[in-house]
Amino acid sequence: MRNPRRWATLGGMPLPGRENPVLLLGPLLRHVDPVSATVWVETDRPCEVTVLGRRARTFCVGGHHYALVVVEGLEPGSVTPYEVHLDGEPVWPQASSQFPPSRIRTPGRPGPFTIAFGSCRYATPSTVDAAEGIPPDALDSYAARLTGQPEDTWPDALVLLGDQVYADELTHATRQWLSLRRQRPAPQDAQVDDFEEYTRLYAESWSDPQVRWLLSTVPSSMIFDDHEMIDDWNTSAAWRREVTGQDWWTRRICGGLVSYWVYQHLGNLSPQELAENAVWQAVQEHRDDAESVLQAMAEAADRDPRSVRWSYVRHWGEARMIMVDSRAGRVLDESARGMLDEDEFAWVEAAMRRAVDEGVEHLVLGTSLPWLLPHAIHEVERWNETLVRRHLGRPLGWVSEQLRQAADLEHWSAFGDSFERLGRAVVALARGEQGRAPATVLVLSGDVHHAYAAELVAPGGLATRVHQLTVSPLHNQAPHPIRVGFRIGWSRWARRLTTGLSRLARVRPSELDWAKQAGPYFGNQLGELVLHDRDASFRLFVTHRVDAGQERLELVADLPLSNPVPAEVTG
Repeated sequence: MRNPRRWATLGGMPLPGRENPVLLLGPLLRHVDPVSATVWVETDRPCEVTVLGRRARTFCVGGHHYALVVVEGLEPGSVTPYEVHLDGEPVWPQASSQFPPSRIRTPGRPGPFTIAFGSCRYATPSTVDAAEGIPPDALDSYAARLTGQPEDTWPDALVLLGDQVYADELTHATRQWLSLRRQRPAPQDAQVDDFEEYTRLYAESWSDPQVRWLLSTVPSSMIFDDHEMIDDWNTSAAWRREVTGQDWWTRRICGGLVSYWVYQHLGNLSPQELAENAVWQAVQEHRDDAESVLQAMAEAADRDPRSVRWSYVRHWGEARMIMVDSRAGRVLDESARGMLDEDEFAWVEAAMRRAVDEGVEHLVLGTSLPWLLPHAIHEVERWNETLVRRHLGRPLGWVSEQLRQAADLEHWSAFGDSFERLGRAVVALARGEQGRAPATVLVLSGDVHHAYAAELVAPGGLATRVHQLTVSPLHNQAPHPIRVGFRIGWSRWARRLTTGLSRLARVRPSELDWAKQAGPYFGNQLGELVLHDRDASFRLFVTHRVDAGQERLELVADLPLSNPVPAEVTG
C-alpha cells in the first residue's frame, strides 16, 4: 500500500512517474438502498471513475480530486462484487490483495439486519507511537475477524458516530509533516489549520489495508463530533465568543467543515438527495475547482447553522435510522440553550413520526453524544447548566462556566430543555400515541470513551423498549482518572449525592429515569446491533493483544433488547 505520508505531501498533484491515475483513498461504499448505491474515491488527478459500468468525473477541491459514483439498477437483496476503474484501467481490488472481493449487498434479503457501530478512532495503529500505549484498533480487528467468516454473516451497515479524525491530537508522523509544510517545528500540541492539513488526517486514518477493505465492503454512515473540528466545539456561548475571536478560526472551521463534507457527509446522501442538494449541484458545475463553492458553504454553516442540514435518515426495511447532528446546530444563548434549533428539532420529530407511520419495528437514533448518561454525571450537567444560566454575568456564573468547559459538561443533559423534549418524543412513540408502537427505540452514541447499555424505565406505560447503547472508543484510550470517574458516575451513592446537589440548586427534576443494563466497559471496542422482525440484541466486542503482533476481539456482552415474541405470534 502506498505510504500516505508520501502522497499527502504532494498536495493532490499527480504522482511522479505515473502515466495512469492512482487511487489514493477508497473505495468507500456509502449509501446503499434496495436498488442503488454510492461509491466514493480520492484519486491523484482528474479522471473518469467507473464502478459496475456507471461513470463519474472527478471534482477538485484544493488540488485534491474526488468522485462519487452513483450505481443504480441493483436488485433488492442482491450481492454484487465490484471493481473500480480509473480512465478504463482497473485499480481496485489491488493485485496483491489478500482480502475477499469488495461487494455491494442491498437490503431485502431474509434474516437479521446487523449494524456495526462505534466512535472515536485516533489515526491507525501503524501511525501511532507504541509508547502511547493505545490498545489494538477495534475496527482493524473487526475487519480481520470478518475475513474469516462466511460472507452472509458480515454486517449490513457500519455506523461511525464521530471523531473519525482528530484535528487536535496529532501523531508524531503528522507533526513531522506539519513541520515540513509550515517550515517550522510543530509543537507537541500542534493542531491542523486548513483543508490541506485535514486531508492528511483522512489519509492517515483510512489507508491501512484492513479498514480500507472494510469500508469498501460494508456501507457506512457517519456523523461528526467535536474532534473533527476542535475539542469542545460549541460547548457554550462563552466558548464560542472566545474561540471565534481568534484570527485562525475561519481557516480552521472552514477546513474542518469542507473536509467533512467531502470525506464524510457527501456519502451520507441518497441519490435522490444528491439530485436535490444545491451544494452538490454547484460542485458538479465547478468540478475543475469547487473549493470556493465549499468555502462559501462552510462560512455560511458556521455563521448560521440553519443554512446546512447535517442530519439525515437511513431506510433499512424494518429499521430506520435518524442520524442527528448534535454539534453544529446548537443554540448557545443561555436563556434558550438547545442541542438543536427549532427547525432541526421539528425535522427530527417529524422523521420519528414518519417512521412509526410507515410501520418501522426498530427506530434507531444516532447522536454522537449520549442521551442517557451515568446518573451522577447527568445530575452534575443539569446542576451546572442551571447555575450558569441563573448567575450569568456574576462570579458564580463565571466559575460554573469554567467548570463546564474544563469538565466537558456539554452532553444532552447539559441542554436540559432538549433532553426533556427528546424524551417526550420518544415516550409518545413508545406509548403508541402516534399509532402502533415500534418494538424498540435504540439511541446509538459514542464520545465518552467507555461502553454501556441503559434502558428507560420511567415513565411507565411503555409498549416499546427504549435503550441507550454507547460504544467508544474504536482506537483511543481513557486515562485512569476518567475510568474512575465513569465508574463512580454509575454508583448509587454518587447518584444520591449529585441528586441532592441538584435539589439544593432547585434544578427541575426530570420525569425520565433509566437503569444501567451492562457496563461500564473500557478499552477499544465495537458494538453490533442485530435486528430481526421485532427482535433486537446488542453485542459488544473489546480488543485484546494475545501475543506480539496478534490481536483478537472478545465478546464481553450479549444483551437482548426487545420483549419476547408471544408464542401465538411465533406459531
